[in-house]
Amino acid sequence: MSRTSYDRYLTVFSPEGRLYQVEYAFKAISGSGHTAISVRGKDTAVVITQKKVPDKLLDASTITHLFSITPTIGCVMTGLIADARAQVARARSEAADFRYKFGHEITPDALARRLANINQVYTQRAAMRPLGIAMILIGIDPEFGPQCFKLDPAGYFVGFHATAAGQKQQEAMNHLEKKWKKLDAGKGADDPVAAGKTLSRAEVIELAIEAMSTVHATDYKPGEIEIGIVSDGDDEDPKKRGQWRVMDVAEVEKHLLAYAEKD
Repeated sequence: MSRTSYDRYLTVFSPEGRLYQVEYAFKAISGSGHTAISVRGKDTAVVITQKKVPDKLLDASTITHLFSITPTIGCVMTGLIADARAQVARARSEAADFRYKFGHEITPDALARRLANINQVYTQRAAMRPLGIAMILIGIDPEFGPQCFKLDPAGYFVGFHATAAGQKQQEAMNHLEKKWKKLDAGKGADDPVAAGKTLSRAEVIELAIEAMSTVHATDYKPGEIEIGIVSDGDDEDPKKRGQWRVMDVAEVEKHLLAYAEKD
């Protein structure tokens, strides 16, 4: 086998110990042209992503990267949208199986672990290719409050206070890190957990919008971004408290105006 053909098979390591096909799956995510950002605070977790409608004849209401998995867990998918739908269908099936077996809803970390395990199997069987998507899961854990997990095609998953995926991922992460350090009177770097607990519902949404606007140097219109939220906060409608939902255009506009006025 020549040195250049180690990317022909998913299951063959290169002499440097790399799996090229898995690395190409990561390229599919960063080359998708979308950025997703997630932030969690004291009682709220939020995801935000761009909404791009490539053609005037398309029905914009059918284009989304935000998906509901259980009533309290939702996700944003970045990368190949068809792969994303397949993964969402599997996630819903796993969550439903869990509820049937154990009699209560799956927690965000258990769902993230299960999906990461499935992704990892896709990297060791030649019959399946890794999915070219990054999934950011948010939900409210009855014990630990708002949760945010990011999964990648290699089967790695980890919890975050704030994270980004897709195009300009690193710039967004750097921006969020800088902002986090300034939280809690500059103590964010020493105690990120306590710093996150200082963020109210409105501040979490604002931080996500600010990160998205800053890395793309764009003032977004309400129809150009979509926001998914899970919140236990007092500002949330009591009927929807603790539930995953996608904000409508009017609500997105309200938060965009609040951010614009703050500047």
